[in-house]
Amino acid sequence: MKLLKEILETYYNAVFDSNRDKAVEIVKTAVDNGIKPEEIVFKIVVPTIERLLTDLTEKQDATLAQHFICSKVSAEVTDAMIPLFAKKQAKKGRILLGTAMGDFHGLGKKIVAGCLKAHMFEVHDLGINVAPEKFVDEAVRLDADVIGVSSMMVHSARGEKGAAGVRKLLRERDLEGRIKLVVGGAPYQFDHKLYEIVGADAFAENGIEAVKIIENLVP
Repeated sequence: MKLLKEILETYYNAVFDSNRDKAVEIVKTAVDNGIKPEEIVFKIVVPTIERLLTDLTEKQDATLAQHFICSKVSAEVTDAMIPLFAKKQAKKGRILLGTAMGDFHGLGKKIVAGCLKAHMFEVHDLGINVAPEKFVDEAVRLDADVIGVSSMMVHSARGEKGAAGVRKLLRERDLEGRIKLVVGGAPYQFDHKLYEIVGADAFAENGIEAVKIIENLVP
């Protein structure tokens, strides 16, 4: 337990300093010293994400860029550890993410992707400027449980080429009971009712909140 706490602290400090190479090296050394891959993910990676989010939102000791680096490292480490698990972990669900059409901001979406991966979700990222048709077509092809649409601009959040367009297609194709729609981004944080206006099932303010919301939406 003491060793795990020490590793957690050194890993957190490396991530806080945005030192990806040091963080990865700490993980490799931990595994070499007998720390189980499952412990790396659930007792080091996940607590680090949650702690950094607290520092970002409550203490204001961390920046959004640091949280981005944390999510990237978390996803990388998780992807490396999962094949080493003694018992194969079942994925919690398949999530499709993308930034709404007309919007070219991808940072928040990548943070969410990293958080979801660390919590054992299968994540597919369509990138930025994604049309509603592509969201729905890919969700059907991949048999996704949730479509996550990110918007940092008001016009992309409210427009018919954003989440509202995705909802319309889900309704037209009789997919509403099968695929849930979650949104995120600045416009939704300024107007907490906006997600209902565009027809989403929920909105998430950050990566950890997205994990909790999607865990409740996925059967």
